[in-house]
Amino acid sequence: MGGPRVRGLAVRVASLLVLLIVWWVVSAAQLVDAQFLPGPRAVWDAFVRANSWHRIAPGVPREVQGEQNYFLWEHLVASLQRIAVGAGAAVVLGPPVGFLLGSSRVISAIVEPYLNFLRMLPPLGYIGLLIVWFGIGDTSKDWLLFLAAFPPMVIATLAGVQAVPRDRVDAARSLGAGRLQVVTRVLFPSTLPEVIGGVRVAVGFAWTTVVAAELNNGIPGIGGLAYLSGQQLNTSLTLACVIVIGVTAVALDAAIKWAGAALVPWKGRA
Repeated sequence: MGGPRVRGLAVRVASLLVLLIVWWVVSAAQLVDAQFLPGPRAVWDAFVRANSWHRIAPGVPREVQGEQNYFLWEHLVASLQRIAVGAGAAVVLGPPVGFLLGSSRVISAIVEPYLNFLRMLPPLGYIGLLIVWFGIGDTSKDWLLFLAAFPPMVIATLAGVQAVPRDRVDAARSLGAGRLQVVTRVLFPSTLPEVIGGVRVAVGFAWTTVVAAELNNGIPGIGGLAYLSGQQLNTSLTLACVIVIGVTAVALDAAIKWAGAALVPWKGRA
């Protein structure tokens, strides 16, 4: 067990080192203008600067906090809080709706096309409408993240319910199980792996939407900081934000995957 895992980790570390070396060589040789691709050191300096007090300009004694008066980690926490509200609501409300659709073909036939329509819409297509309805505060951002995460949660739950073998349900009923017992003892355990998969997809969709959610009045927010620094041609800070966004996404997905393995140890077993 340990051998393959160690080799897998070694391969990942080696690939990361190769990427950093290639990046450093390209920037050191000035093959690409530093305005478009700053070197690893410049990105690291931007990351450190964004997490510390620093002088507003060389020779000026006044110090400022991080970027836009917040440390970078505070921007990240603000975005995670929005994800917790928007995607969290989707994770709570999505499974019951999915179970409802799975229990009625008529309701599923009516509602599912609208879910797919909403799932296919790009967030930038309706962010303006949400701002008109809810203003530029966190409410419109929370709604955007909810709308990004809700359809995959419902669809994943619906797929899980529809995949439960009919024989398993009939067997439970033949043994005297009532409707509630069928749902709690048969459908829910059988569907839970799909629900966990839906959580991974939903949180991923919400996280990729965070920049769109923070285009307007997104400070503090890691997506808002990335967008604003790009507008200011601060490429080093933009890349630092992109890396933080990517690393956070990987960490969130790994945490959900670990939680799923703990909650559904029977997945993949007969």
